[in-house]
Amino acid sequence: MKKAYTPAVALTAAVALSLAACGGQTDPLSEGGGGDTVVVGSQQYYSNTIIAEIYAQALEAGGYTVQREFEIGQREVYASELEDGNIDLFPEYGGSLLQYYDPDTTATTAEEIQTELAEALPGGLKALEPAEATDQNALVVTQEFADEHGLKEIGDLAGIDGLIVGSNPEFETRPYGPEGLREAYGVEVELQIIDDSGGPLSVNALKDGEIDVAANIFTSSPSIEANNFVVLDDPEQIVPQEHVVPIASDSVDENAQGIINDISAKLSQEQLLLLNTRSVEEQAVPEVIATQWLEEQGITG
Repeated sequence: MKKAYTPAVALTAAVALSLAACGGQTDPLSEGGGGDTVVVGSQQYYSNTIIAEIYAQALEAGGYTVQREFEIGQREVYASELEDGNIDLFPEYGGSLLQYYDPDTTATTAEEIQTELAEALPGGLKALEPAEATDQNALVVTQEFADEHGLKEIGDLAGIDGLIVGSNPEFETRPYGPEGLREAYGVEVELQIIDDSGGPLSVNALKDGEIDVAANIFTSSPSIEANNFVVLDDPEQIVPQEHVVPIASDSVDENAQGIINDISAKLSQEQLLLLNTRSVEEQAVPEVIATQWLEEQGITG
C-alpha cells in the first residue's frame, strides 16, 4: 500500500486508448488513490482481469482503498512495476513466473514451483497461497488436425513440414517456445504472432486453418470444449504448472494477505472455468462476474 504511483514504463494499446478517451482528465497512472491505497494490477488477458477484480472488490469490502491498474500488458511489461513497488498485488501464474525469474529452473510440480518461486522473487515481493485453479499454456489443435496426423502429445508433431504455431510474441523466447519444442520433442515450428491471449482471433485462426497449432489458448478457456479442440499432452513437462498465485508487495499487510488467501482457497479449477465461461459466452463484464462470485462464495454480500 502506498500514497503515490509512478507511471508504468510501458502501457498496452488498450490502456493508451482508454486514457486518451478521458479527454484532458488526470492520467490515473500518474498518481495514487490517496491514503493507504492497494494498487491491484492485471495482465491484458480477460481471465486475469476477472481475478484481479475479485481481489480488488474483496479488499474494498475489507475496508481498503483500491486503485485498479488493469490490462497493463504481459509480464515483460509489468514485472518492473511490481519490482519497483508501483503495483502492490497481482494475480500471477506460478510456473511461468518462476521461469521468468529463473530461466534455468527444472521445477515442474506445483510444490517445487512454489518453493523455488519464494526464493526467486526479488526482494519486496511475496507469493501468497496458490489456488487450486490453473491456467496452463498448452499446444492446442483441432480435432480434424489431430485425427489427420494421429496426434495425442506434442512429440507427435515432429516431422510435420511447415508447422505454423500461433501465439503471443512472448512465446518466441519462453522455454516452451520454438527452441524448447525443438530440443525436447524435435518439433520445428514457424511462429505466427496472434497477440490476443487466446481470444477470438486465435480461436478463429485455428478453426479456419490459418495456423496448425495454437499455443496461447489456455487450458481454462471455454473455447476448448466449445470447439472440440484437442490439448496435446506434454510428457516432457516443458510447460510448467500454472496455478494462480497472488504476488504481493511488502506493503500489503497481513489482514489484506488473509483476504486474498481466502480467495485462493475457494478458486478451484471448476470455478475458474465458470468465471471464464461467463465472460466469453455471456459477455459479462469483470465487475459483475467478480461481485456475483464473491457473494456466492460467502466472501462478501
